[in-house]
Amino acid sequence: MRRAILGLMAAAAMLGGCANVTVPPIEGVVWQIDNEHTEPKGDWERLGVRRLLVQWTVVDNLAFTPGTDIPPAAKMPDWQRIAREPWAQEVIVGLAGRFDEHGARTDLDNLVALSARVARTPPPVKVAGYYFPIEIDPTWMEAFRLKTLLTQLPRPLWISVYDSANVGPEELAQSLVEWLPPDVGVFFQDGVGVYARTPFVAKHYIDVLVRRLGRERVRVIAEAFRPQVGGGFRPATLEELRPQLARYEGLPIYLFEGPRYVPPALVQGLSSAQGQR
Repeated sequence: MRRAILGLMAAAAMLGGCANVTVPPIEGVVWQIDNEHTEPKGDWERLGVRRLLVQWTVVDNLAFTPGTDIPPAAKMPDWQRIAREPWAQEVIVGLAGRFDEHGARTDLDNLVALSARVARTPPPVKVAGYYFPIEIDPTWMEAFRLKTLLTQLPRPLWISVYDSANVGPEELAQSLVEWLPPDVGVFFQDGVGVYARTPFVAKHYIDVLVRRLGRERVRVIAEAFRPQVGGGFRPATLEELRPQLARYEGLPIYLFEGPRYVPPALVQGLSSAQGQR
């Protein structure tokens, strides 16, 4: 009985402490374009956001930006409006990718060549860099091929990394050191949204990546979603997301994914938590 009471007291203390956790400034949001999500809208600037990371502007040979020789999407985003948004004062432009990860990895040469063409006609926004939308993880044994292929793409250039095999931060960082060009940055997907790891463990990964690659080359993608009963995903609650973000204090944080998972009510709660600083 005494052990059960102590356990309840500890749980209550953890919940109470969560209410006092402050949220750091958020640098950016991610936008993953598809046919149903061509008009991103939100008030993320209330969190400090002024950068938009666009997952891709061409996906599965369909262009969501004008001026290319690729078949255009049925509905083109209003890039002029997006460029005026306070949360998109700078844009990291995603290049050419595929929805299917395996398909992207087996079509690497074509996607790099297509991305080089796409980069010549970026959308009418203030471009702060480019993102090649091939996600790197330890199970991909041919990722090293990117070492030479990425030389075809403009800089500043970013890729994203995650650890699906849980090899650990040192092993993950070492593999990147061995082949990733030194002028290419990394967005680390924290894995918290899919319960792959806790924020504490994710922060350890980030610390190791910063130590091995340099602080300027590492940014954090904080998964702002959680699994939904019955399948799919839902926005994280304030109670779920708040301690996750607090763990990344002092780091450049990008929320995945803004239009789907960071609605105004969540922004309001996070903004209030920032006000407690």
